Amino acid sequence: QVQLVESGGGLVQPGGSLRLSCAASGISLGAYVVAWFRQAPGKEREWVSCISSGDGSKYYTDAVKGRFTISKDNAKNTMYLQMAGLKPEDTATYYCAAESLALSCYLYQAYEYGNWGQGTQVTVPS
Repeated sequence: QVQLVESGGGLVQPGGSLRLSCAASGISLGAYVVAWFRQAPGKEREWVSCISSGDGSKYYTDAVKGRFTISKDNAKNTMYLQMAGLKPEDTATYYCAAESLALSCYLYQAYEYGNWGQGTQVTVPS
């Protein structure tokens, strides 16, 4: 049984930092495309960042480039999203996802991921 368990969300002031973690069991993240998505109230789920499974290339949506860093520790079977310079518009529930996919990870949409975390809330007040 595959489980992705997230942690690390919370309330942070603008300009602050948080690190989200997503611990996997039942799959080996080293062989999977991993991604972070977010969903703000009343909005669709939005892709944030991902790591391709082949060459480990990392990609970011323009809104978070230079502020967020995605990483993966295969030995711990855990993925991370380091967030810095947080803004009120980053407020959302953040979800980790993983799937056995072959192409560059930015090509895949949310519906193509079959394994999801439960979500963790990040709130940046205005």
